[in-house]
Amino acid sequence: MTTTTESPRWFKSSYSNNGGTCVEIATNLAIPHGIVPVRDSKRPGGPVLTVTANAFAGLVTGIKTGDLGTA
Repeated sequence: MTTTTESPRWFKSSYSNNGGTCVEIATNLAIPHGIVPVRDSKRPGGPVLTVTANAFAGLVTGIKTGDLGTA
């Protein structure tokens, strides 16, 4: 895992309807550090999942193309 002292700049999707089931991401660390931190918007002080930028890009692509299915 990459360690950085740069602070994540958190944001929610503009598609979020504030229903309380949102995630926040910090893409500002993707290019300089190759990571995308993800957290639960209801628990900003809670745990953060850090994924590689490539894995996150694959997730976004899968969502856009519908290749991930629905639950």
